[in-house]
Amino acid sequence: MTNRPKLRIGLIGSGFMGKTHVFGFATAQRVFDLPFEIVLHTIADRTDDIAAQASRSLGFARSSGDWRTLISDPEIDLIDITAPNAFHKEMALAAIAAGKHVYCEKPLAQLAGDAWEMADAAKRAGVRTQVGFNYLCNPMLRLARDMIRIGELGEIRSYRGIHAEDYMADPESPFTFRHDPAGGGALADLGSHALATAEYLLGPISSVLGDSVTVIDSRPDGAGGKRDVEVDDLSRMFVRFDNGASGSIEASWIATGRKMQHDFEVYGTTGALIFTQERFNELHFYSAADQAGRRGFRRIEAGPDHDPYGLFCVAPGHQLGFNDLKAIEIANFVKAISGEGPEPMNFRAGARIQGLVDDVRRSSGRGAWIDVSA
Repeated sequence: MTNRPKLRIGLIGSGFMGKTHVFGFATAQRVFDLPFEIVLHTIADRTDDIAAQASRSLGFARSSGDWRTLISDPEIDLIDITAPNAFHKEMALAAIAAGKHVYCEKPLAQLAGDAWEMADAAKRAGVRTQVGFNYLCNPMLRLARDMIRIGELGEIRSYRGIHAEDYMADPESPFTFRHDPAGGGALADLGSHALATAEYLLGPISSVLGDSVTVIDSRPDGAGGKRDVEVDDLSRMFVRFDNGASGSIEASWIATGRKMQHDFEVYGTTGALIFTQERFNELHFYSAADQAGRRGFRRIEAGPDHDPYGLFCVAPGHQLGFNDLKAIEIANFVKAISGEGPEPMNFRAGARIQGLVDDVRRSSGRGAWIDVSA
């Protein structure tokens, strides 16, 4: 496509997710036939020096130590927020007020009320939004959802989901923004992914029974002392779905040895599916219709038949990577900005997930089931 209009990006934050977004923009522009030419315009971080270094290493034309300069710059079309969670609301509302599209990492906000305020503001302003739930962009998850919807598993009976990592397992690791109540804890950080996947596959959750636990109640504060931790390290929840299925979901950032476990199991009357993010180019399917003596889970490998895998690689089994999922997410959002498709996971969808997170917390505090019908 020639003579495409430019989509100028202002990125806030140059850490892990900021870099992932940059890699995603670069890949999306080369893999997909996008309606815009992506321009890395300006990057902002905590100081001018940090931002300038990030600009040089990541390929931005400009840099700033103040994120507000991106909001006020009339050349920037899209504000991409990968800053700590507590800043999401202020940054997003400022960008929306300036008439800019917004791409924000999850969790969208500290509380569901804040997230809905952001979603409503975006709707009034007529800007497009996207929340970073890139695990949902895996072709294997789309395949699983399609198989469930067309009845290959029969009537769905139960679901098991988990998102577990170990980056907070060491009690001597320092207090971070994720340990602040505004950061949300393991439930918001990882449980939001697990909840989003559950609803992506099976539809709305109707009720929850939560149990959130703080295991490590204080951490080094970086100044020789300790700081109390109020957020959860581990959350578990029983869930019931509108479709009649029930199940369990777990979120943990103290799961020693786990680096990236984002798994689900779905059990129906005639079949079952098993998936693990640790081997996320595979989906395992069991069919009760198989001949007796020949039954068992069979591996379905990702390949060109699973769109958009073929745009990345013509050979099956060669595998997509984590950054490729972000590229798919970005491509879908860029197309939504141009009007070529719906917003894949907009602020309203992000607010829905934050609402579930809040409800699990409330349920844990009350020790009772809570109705969360959409």
